[in-house]
Amino acid sequence: MVVLGHLAKSHHAPRVFWDHYGPAGVNVFFVISGYLITSILLREHEATATINLSRFYLRRSLRIFPASFVFLFVAFLFFWHSLHWYDMVAAMLYVANLDHARPWILGHLWSLSIEEQFYLVWPSVLRKWYKHRVTILISVLVAAPVFRVLMYALRVPRAGGDVFPLSGDAIAIGCLLAIFAPRIGEISRPLAAICSLAMITIPVFPATSALRTTLLYFVLRPVFYLSIAAVILHVVRNPYRALNAAPVMWLGRISYSLYLWQQPFCANPKLQSGWLVIGAILCACLSYYVVEQPVLRLRERQSAATREVPAENAQPCPLVA
Repeated sequence: MVVLGHLAKSHHAPRVFWDHYGPAGVNVFFVISGYLITSILLREHEATATINLSRFYLRRSLRIFPASFVFLFVAFLFFWHSLHWYDMVAAMLYVANLDHARPWILGHLWSLSIEEQFYLVWPSVLRKWYKHRVTILISVLVAAPVFRVLMYALRVPRAGGDVFPLSGDAIAIGCLLAIFAPRIGEISRPLAAICSLAMITIPVFPATSALRTTLLYFVLRPVFYLSIAAVILHVVRNPYRALNAAPVMWLGRISYSLYLWQQPFCANPKLQSGWLVIGAILCACLSYYVVEQPVLRLRERQSAATREVPAENAQPCPLVA
C-alpha cells in the first residue's frame, strides 16, 4: 500500500493510493508494530518480572540501524545537492518526522522516526508503570484525537499526525491488542470481513469540513484501528495459505529494506513502473542479504552465547542482545 502510494505520486498507480491507502498502510504498520513489540515485552515481563532495557535497545539497534545507515549513506552521497545539513541530522537522529521541509528522498523516514521514538519510550514506561499499562494506553487513545482537532482548529501544518504523540493511537491499539489478546474470543470470518470492509472504506471518507474532520478523528479512526487489530488477531489465529505462501513470506522478510529503498524509485514519472519496482526490490535484496542478515546472525550468536554461560559465571555485558 505504501509503495503503491508513492508510485501514485509519480502517476504510476491510481491517485487513491497517494491520497488515502498509502497513509492507511502506515497505520497498519503502526498497529502491527505495537502488537509485536508489546507481545515481546510482555513475555519477558511474565518470565522475569522485569524488562531488560539495555538488551531490548541493543537488539532493536542491531535490527534497525545497520540497514538504515547504509541507505542514508547512499542517499547522502547521491542526493547531497538537494539536502540541507539539518535534513541529514534529523534523518540520522530519527527525528525526521519533525523536519517538515525534508526532501522526497528522506520523506518516508518520518514513520521510522515515530517507530524509533516508540521503541525509546514504551519499554521504559511499561517497566516502570506496568500495573497502569492499560490506563496509559487508553489515555493516549483519548489524547491523540483531541490534539489532532486542536491542531486542525489552529491550522497547524501536518495536523494528520507526523509527531509521535499524534500517531500514538494507532500504536496504542496494537499495544492493547497484545495485552488483551488472550482474553479475546474467536474473531469469526464474517466479523473479519466486516472489519476488512471498514479498512477499505474509512480511509476514503471525505473529511471536508470541521464536523466531518471531528467525526473522522473521534469515531472513524478508532473504528479503523480496531478493525486493523481484529484482522491481525484473526489471521494470527487462522493462518491463511495465501498469507503464508513462500513469495509472500519472502516479501515480508525483505519488507524493512524494501521500505527503505523504494523511495528513490517512486518519484520518476518518465520510467515504467515495472522497472521502478524491480529496481527497488533489487536494492532491498542487497540490503537484506548483505547487511541485515549478517548483523542478525551476529545478534543471535551473541544471544545464544549469553544463554550458554552458567549463571554463577555470568557477567553483565552491555554488548549482549
